[in-house]
Amino acid sequence: MKHWSEDYSFPAQVFDEMQSHHGIRIQYSALQEYLKRFSTESFAEKERIANELFLNRGITFTVYKEKEGIERIFPFDIIPRIITTSEWETIESGIQQRLKALNLFLKDIYGAQNIIQDGIIPARLIATCPYFNREVYGIKVPNDIYTHISGVDLIRDSDGKFYVLEDNLRTPSGVSYMLENREITRRIFPDFMTKNNVRNISDYPNLLHKVLISSAPKGKSNPKVVLLTPGIYNSAYFEHAFLAKYMGIELVEGRDLVVDQQKVFMKTTRGLEQVDVIYRRVDDEFLDPLVFRSDSALGVAGLMSVYRKGNVSIINAVGNGVADDKAVYVYVPDMIKYYLNETPILNNIPTYRMENPDELDYTIKNFRKLVIKKTNESGGYGLVMGEKADDKTMAETIQCMKEDPRSYISQPIISLSSAPCFIDGDLKARHVDLRPFALYGPGGIDIVPGGLTRVALVEGSKIVNSSQGGGSKDTWVING
Repeated sequence: MKHWSEDYSFPAQVFDEMQSHHGIRIQYSALQEYLKRFSTESFAEKERIANELFLNRGITFTVYKEKEGIERIFPFDIIPRIITTSEWETIESGIQQRLKALNLFLKDIYGAQNIIQDGIIPARLIATCPYFNREVYGIKVPNDIYTHISGVDLIRDSDGKFYVLEDNLRTPSGVSYMLENREITRRIFPDFMTKNNVRNISDYPNLLHKVLISSAPKGKSNPKVVLLTPGIYNSAYFEHAFLAKYMGIELVEGRDLVVDQQKVFMKTTRGLEQVDVIYRRVDDEFLDPLVFRSDSALGVAGLMSVYRKGNVSIINAVGNGVADDKAVYVYVPDMIKYYLNETPILNNIPTYRMENPDELDYTIKNFRKLVIKKTNESGGYGLVMGEKADDKTMAETIQCMKEDPRSYISQPIISLSSAPCFIDGDLKARHVDLRPFALYGPGGIDIVPGGLTRVALVEGSKIVNSSQGGGSKDTWVING
């Protein structure tokens, strides 16, 4: 009889992380042998222990769309996703290249705007981007770095190559789940991890703290750093508290800060204490009610004035959202060639902009083969899978694209690679993506070896976002 771990199959025409049509991939061979040591029941006990650890450690996220708005334990699959060193080297160099170009783009677009003047990117595309922030035009940021903290989403098509799905350069989340996934995996597979020389990721909080310190205004030898959170009702609040704790910095809300004499201060029981660096997890529009949304209670009145004078650093830089725009994403390969004079290492997914009549027409005619995305939505919202849309949704989406073409793109429905997951006592293939996390400081770009592998836990689903029913698994980078 086959062992339960050998009874595994994956969808046709899909690249599976563990197995090819010729057999087990070498990087997974040790894992397969390890699984044979366990009965279904004993392995299910490891899953139960992992879930209990998640519960006890309070590893949660919030689903807003449900009326109760409750916190949920972040779904975790205990089978690790394994990436070889050679694969990781491609990912690492490709992300570093991409972030260098995007950083130069942000510096340019809020300065000389050469990329527009040279006809590489249409001026109208930038002017109509809701996240292009005119309030920060001309502001000089420390070390000319805008993209200090990034999470770049990657997928694998059936060819086995990695492609960039989107860039997250505003307030990317998920790194705490990456770190907690590793900690839980270490507890339930201690001997196996050690034997396989899995590369370490635990230094991320220390690296992040160094990047924040290096971003302080000039002349600050011992800068005060705080993490600005929207508060306990934010879906990523667990992560905010987690990172503040492990970096040893204060976790603050807007009401804890005040502007006086063109400086930012934190209220303490000892009086006001000047703040030099703000790692903000608050979106641009809520940062300063005197400049952006006047009804915002999440930000700090007068903050932008202090930022403009260079008396406080805000990380990531204000205005980064223009580089997150899914219509601007189309031009990232052009940015790489324009700013770096290099060929992109990681390719984009073919993308069609509805502002181009031919591409709109193509999208309408091939609707069932495409995924339609709103250009400034995230978290899996504003997304229509053409193959699953009913006639009403299809008609409504097409009408919206015609009325507001700037706000939509379309892309081929990518199969996504699959990976084995322990579900209901068996190994089952589920679609995955990968979000590596990068830190950009004066010394260059560091990418922790691994990242957050997100899993579409619903059979057949290609949507991995936690807000849409997705989960995650630990990601190992090993030799092989």
